[in-house]
Amino acid sequence: MATERSQSDSELLKSMGESVEEISVEEAHRLLQNNALLTVIDVRGREGVFGHIKGAKFIEIDNLEEQKDKLPTDKNLPVLIYCASGILSIQAMKIMKNMGYQNVRSIRGGFNAWRDLGYKVETDSIFTEDQLLRYSRNMLLENIGKDGQERLMNARVLLVGAGGLGCPAGLYLAASGVGTLGIVDFDTVELSNLNRQVLHGVADVGRLKIDSAKDAINRINPDVNVITYQDRLTARNVFDIFEDFDIIVDATDSIKTKFLLNDACFFAGKPYIFGGAVQFMGQASVFYPKEGGPCLRCMFPKPPPENLVPT
Repeated sequence: MATERSQSDSELLKSMGESVEEISVEEAHRLLQNNALLTVIDVRGREGVFGHIKGAKFIEIDNLEEQKDKLPTDKNLPVLIYCASGILSIQAMKIMKNMGYQNVRSIRGGFNAWRDLGYKVETDSIFTEDQLLRYSRNMLLENIGKDGQERLMNARVLLVGAGGLGCPAGLYLAASGVGTLGIVDFDTVELSNLNRQVLHGVADVGRLKIDSAKDAINRINPDVNVITYQDRLTARNVFDIFEDFDIIVDATDSIKTKFLLNDACFFAGKPYIFGGAVQFMGQASVFYPKEGGPCLRCMFPKPPPENLVPT
């Protein structure tokens, strides 16, 4: 349901006086069904990726005067304008009235109210309507956007370890929409794990961590394809397991395994995401020698004895 307007929104409406004319979502829907001369304008800008009303023309509010060629030449013809929540469209309507348009209406509650009432939404993207909603906050971020989310959904990430580091990493990778997530672990869930290993619960004690983690990730995001490996990584199997993945995330607590992962990523030409944590301290880094960067052995040529490394 559309939320009530805040005091500042009400003041905005009042300041525009009688020139402001809103119509309900139901009225807008009837107009669209019965008026072939109606022009629909979406002023949301980037948010148009999340779906739009059928037939809408996309003109950001700052470009209304610049892109007047998209508007009707007859300024008496009806124009229906909307944004996400119905506030920006009121400002856009004022601009259009100042441009001489006589028959402009704004949809009360905007696109959000339209969608909440179950009216048809169209999209030109590869995403389903549910995915557009699920990942909408990702796609609003300038450094992700629609293309970045598509890359996430096509990504294949291997998570080595389903313990204190692997659980939160797996949780957020799944929630963000990574398409395929591999999980490598040979251990079982213990009661002492549950204070920090957030993919597991009391009912999972005694289960394989990979099975518990897979079930939890399927609950968080059923779109994610989870592939599990009940294996201890060795020089014999590491390249076979790595083969189908783009990025390797190290969430292990073994210094020997960390150097194995680093070396395998170096020779396989894959990015190696290093992570380690003890009590309240942690380290994280990205090693990708294929792109001209260093590897873990550039910092530590030889691994220290395992009995000297805290876990």
